Amino acid sequence: MIAPGANARVYLACGVTDMRKGITGLAAKAQEELRQNAASGALFAFRGRRGDRIKLLHWDGQGFCLYYKVLEKGRFPWPSPADGSARLTAAQLAMLCDCAC
Repeated sequence: MIAPGANARVYLACGVTDMRKGITGLAAKAQEELRQNAASGALFAFRGRRGDRIKLLHWDGQGFCLYYKVLEKGRFPWPSPADGSARLTAAQLAMLCDCAC
């Protein structure tokens, strides 16, 4: 996985996200639901209903990058929708992406 810098701001959209959404839809979700500027340089993580796929959205200064990971087995651990959003460190994001339950 391409890792963000150690000081990167990482936000998880708690609950379920429609994985059919592309860059525009995910950027809108970051702004409307997470109350963050999607082009701020932060990394935003979204998980699908089945829990076996995540999308990471990041503005690199020139445009949006969208990373998509689908697990062969297991699920990504994820906070409940009641939590709204969660903030992670870059190290926690790396552990999340490398460790599926």
